[in-house]
This record gives sequence, C-alpha cells and structure tokens, in this order.
Amino acid sequence: MTTIASKPLKYLLGYPEDTLAQVQQLVASNSLGAWLLKKYPGNHGVRTDKALFEYVQELKQSHLRGADPLAKVAFDSKLQVVQHALGTHTTISRVQGSKLKSKREIRIAALFKDTPPEFLKMITVHELAHLKERAHDKAFYQLCSYMEPSYHQLEFEVRMYLTHLELAGTRLWGATGGDAG
Repeated sequence: MTTIASKPLKYLLGYPEDTLAQVQQLVASNSLGAWLLKKYPGNHGVRTDKALFEYVQELKQSHLRGADPLAKVAFDSKLQVVQHALGTHTTISRVQGSKLKSKREIRIAALFKDTPPEFLKMITVHELAHLKERAHDKAFYQLCSYMEPSYHQLEFEVRMYLTHLELAGTRLWGATGGDAG
C-alpha cells in the first residue's frame, strides 16, 4: 500500500506507481493544496438544492433526454461520513393504489458546495450516468466520458483533493477555504 509518513493514500489506490510518486512529492513538500488551487482557482456558484436541481436538469437534458425524470436532487451533508460515497443515485418505489410508482433521486455530498465547477460536474456526470448504467463497468465510464470528456482526469483530481482534505484537514475553496483568485 502506498503511504506518506505512514498514512495510506487510500483515495489513490490502483493508480500507477509513477503517478502516485508525483502525488507523494506534492504531499511531502506540502504543496498539494497549492497545486490544486493553481489549477482550479475558483469555486462554482451552485449553493442551494434548487440551484443544484436546475444544474443537474440542464446536464441531463443535454446528454440524457430519454432517461427517467428526477424527483429530487440535493446536497447531503451526511453522505461522505455515513455511506463513504460522494454521491448517490437511488430509486424509491411506492405503491399508489394499484400501481407501483418509482422516483429517482440524486444526492451529492455537501463537500461539493465549495469546489471548482469541474469537480461538481464530474460528480454530477457520475450520478447521472447511473440513470442509464447501474454498474461501474465499461459502458458506465464511456457514458461518463461522453458527458464530460475530461471525466477520468477530473475524478483523479477529486481524489487528490480528498487526499489533501484527509492529510491537511483544510478546504481550499469557498467560505471555509481560500478561494484563491
């Protein structure tokens, strides 16, 4: 297992050793946060559940017009801690009279309220892809890349940010972070 100062880089497991070595250098020199801020200097303006719903609907309309409608989209402050997830896509089924009705919901970790727009788009694309593809398989990742061509790079950089949060404990953007400009 790859470690820095006996701490595992758990969010980056499975990446090539040369890539991990570069991240380790940034961590060792205490410059991972600065690197992220330089690449992504500002955060997005999506702050409310209503704004998030509209943002997700726009992406859905652009790329997945035929997919089932979404009943709810919301930021969730408990997600990462409780479910060890950054977002969830759920289908809730209810019996209404003699019919079975299902509603689809997307929840995105509140962590993404204060991140660059690219990070919000990456997690949104990931959850939207679950409307068509349930499993994390080749078809799923092809759909993610169709909706966001830089999906894989952004996922890696979100993982770098999660590593920064775990090691440094400080957010980089928004009201609680530096929001460098």
